[in-house]
Amino acid sequence: MKMKQGIFTTLAATVFAAKSFAVDAPITLAVDASGASKNILHARLHVPASAGVLTLFYPKWIPGEHGPTGPVNNVTGLKFSADGKPLYWQRDAEDMFAIHVTVPVGVDAIDASLDFLPDAAGGGFSSGSSSTPHLVVLSWNQLLLYPTNAASLKTDFTASLKLPTGWNFGTALPIAGTNGDEIQFAPAPLETLIDSPVLAGEFLETVALTPNEKVQHFIHVAADNGDDLKKLSPDSEYFTNVAHLVHQENALFGAHHYRDYHFLLTCSEHVEHFGLEHHESSDDRVGADFLTDADARTFDADLLSHEMFHSWNGKFRRPAGLATPDYQKPMRDELLWVYEGLTDYYGKVLATRSGLNTNDDFRAEIALNAAMLDHRSGRQWRPLSDTTIAASLLYEAPAEGANRRRGVDFYSEGDLIWLEVDTLIRQLTKSQKSLDDFCKKFHGRETSDPKVVPYTYEEVVKTLNDVAPYDWKKFFDDRIYQITPHAPFGGIENGGWKLIYTNEVPPFLKIRESEHKYTDMNYSLGFSVSTDGGIGDVIPDSPADKAGIVQNMKLVAVNSHGWSEKILRAVVKEAATNSAPIKLLTVRDDFYQTFSLDYHEGCHYPILVRDPDKLDLLDDILKPLTKK
Repeated sequence: MKMKQGIFTTLAATVFAAKSFAVDAPITLAVDASGASKNILHARLHVPASAGVLTLFYPKWIPGEHGPTGPVNNVTGLKFSADGKPLYWQRDAEDMFAIHVTVPVGVDAIDASLDFLPDAAGGGFSSGSSSTPHLVVLSWNQLLLYPTNAASLKTDFTASLKLPTGWNFGTALPIAGTNGDEIQFAPAPLETLIDSPVLAGEFLETVALTPNEKVQHFIHVAADNGDDLKKLSPDSEYFTNVAHLVHQENALFGAHHYRDYHFLLTCSEHVEHFGLEHHESSDDRVGADFLTDADARTFDADLLSHEMFHSWNGKFRRPAGLATPDYQKPMRDELLWVYEGLTDYYGKVLATRSGLNTNDDFRAEIALNAAMLDHRSGRQWRPLSDTTIAASLLYEAPAEGANRRRGVDFYSEGDLIWLEVDTLIRQLTKSQKSLDDFCKKFHGRETSDPKVVPYTYEEVVKTLNDVAPYDWKKFFDDRIYQITPHAPFGGIENGGWKLIYTNEVPPFLKIRESEHKYTDMNYSLGFSVSTDGGIGDVIPDSPADKAGIVQNMKLVAVNSHGWSEKILRAVVKEAATNSAPIKLLTVRDDFYQTFSLDYHEGCHYPILVRDPDKLDLLDDILKPLTKK
């Protein structure tokens, strides 16, 4: 495409920008979040500049989100001025995250102001809903503009934050001082600022997890209901297990790369639910009942362990394609099977080692992932590597069609692949070494302040060979870069277990069904159904698929009875004892249809069972590294 000519072309602006920004002078950022309960944040910037055209950028590629997710559409009220006089600005016609401002002669700095809507719809991860009348999760990348140059990430920012009266906060960003409801932060490079979100709320409590240790770890918990936080006790089993998690993580790596560490835990039904890693903290968002409901904690048991593991795998050691010089250059996601896959595996392992999860729950999740992946027809055309390269598309893809399309499978398939690596190392070294040794050698190294050390595929393979010589490149090439019609079960089988299907709903699946509000009939009829009757993604070649049922139909009746979870399961079980078809009445777009399913094998739910002919390596893998 031919670039638009004139003074506001991207090329010209870049040339001028290098001349009109004083690199050594800090940018001042003042954020007013006193209106957070009204879904609006205000930001003012003071940016050193000189005469010419200054190009400022709104962060586009957000670390950890693996895509161009910067929520520029939620920015409103953008204005620029110098010496109190308004300045003309224009958005770049090709890069719409770039803003060009004409700086007059004789001016050494400009002022910018913008508003941000933290609860606006239309985004995922941190771009999703991030505030309620009682709390806010503030991500600095949403509230600033920055110049690009050879050292953009090192550009110093001096930030301040004003909160609603009486609100408390938690963050890893070093604090210079406070004055009433205003917090003044110590000057920090742009990469540190953006990597240090703030959790603030009317009802927020902080628990010191390692109060008597040199390196401090905290968990800051915010909720919409103050009564929930009144039930918190620093010596409760949950916080004891989180403290144990901290020790398990550090024992695994043998070193750390943060000054102190902060879990920012948001318990609310009104914010986006996810986890996002940062070097010295993690943004962890769960349902309102997380602290009061044991099933909710079981369902999200590996959230904190997963995100903290990223401090080593993803933040300190980072794939070279993700170690970009600024937030505008596209990131290359090919190694997400290491970045996210290894982290997902160890998130489950460490949650179990620390007591946040049980061995039974670990095996149940592995079984569910293996069954799901093994039934995806997308495996017939799409290698796992393509799901990493296309991650920014797949994160936004609808659930419908996931079995044929594949999704971000590098998480769940990463569990199976890295489990196999772990079991192979143990077998090759007669249990003298394990994947833990790889983590210590590759991610641990020497203790340091936060920094980024990029890595390549070749370095992963080399380090594994240093731990246990093997043809690791062929191992990964076969499982990740080639078409694999079936899920990799090697780790399950090497670990002394087998995947089978049972007729009774396993306890962990009951919890998952309750939390997600659905009934899982995937491995019998070929679909799941939500509590309101909505049929989920239909598994190709399943009885439902062969009968003509498609996703987004609504289940109305089963064998002439109004449908319910109890009736549906009873009918499927009964069909195993007779030859009558199962009849399902559905509706879609006001059209009613009845389908006959010739299925007589009963309910199928995946579980792992012991193989008595092999050692139980899974039990060894899940043993804690330190005592509680």
